[in-house]
Amino acid sequence: MDFEVIGALIALTTMEIVLGIDNVVLLSILTERLPEKQQKPARQIGLLLAMAMRIGLLFGATWLLTLTKELFMIGSHSFTAKHLVFMIGGLFLIGKATHEIHKSMEGDPEAAHGKARATFGAVIVQVVIMDAVFSLDSVITAVGMADQLWVMVTAVVISIIVMIAFAEKVSSFIKRHPTTKMLALSFLLLIGVVLVADGLGKHIEKGYIYSAMAFSFIVEVLNLRVHAKRKARQTA
Repeated sequence: MDFEVIGALIALTTMEIVLGIDNVVLLSILTERLPEKQQKPARQIGLLLAMAMRIGLLFGATWLLTLTKELFMIGSHSFTAKHLVFMIGGLFLIGKATHEIHKSMEGDPEAAHGKARATFGAVIVQVVIMDAVFSLDSVITAVGMADQLWVMVTAVVISIIVMIAFAEKVSSFIKRHPTTKMLALSFLLLIGVVLVADGLGKHIEKGYIYSAMAFSFIVEVLNLRVHAKRKARQTA
């Protein structure tokens, strides 16, 4: 191991963690509708499935290259399997985020009548679908940033361990502060738009989205602090 390899490992691990933020947020939203006892296992299983999928894709890097081969053309844009995966995943995210925003704003009739809101199996299926999309994005980034397979695998494993460690905190924070859930859903909506745009051949740097959402999150944290101080004064 030399400094160049260590540098690549640190850079790739950091990038994998950043790319995993949307995965953790989506897991928090999807598992929120499960019974309390099933939420933590569902998040852990979801992240472990993501790790297995990403490592599998890394070992199948040759097959991964076939996803970039042209399947058909519409106008001047050629579509590949990767484009189709991104479009399907993006549309799923847009639909899911819109559905959850509607429930948050209009209320959930099923929950009001005491019906089961979600099943463990249904949530895991949704997690697997999105893991496939996020894993593809993550693995393509890994292949582009490092040459050694062990560096890529190590970065993926470390990033998933970090995500498992913080998934519970992210989920509880969103649950305690309903306004942050709306912010998280808006974030997923934006990621969905980015994925669809990618599928249509219009690449949008995720850095712009992450920067905008980071700024929005900082503003929301300041709002929460002001609200907490105001509430403390009223109760004093």
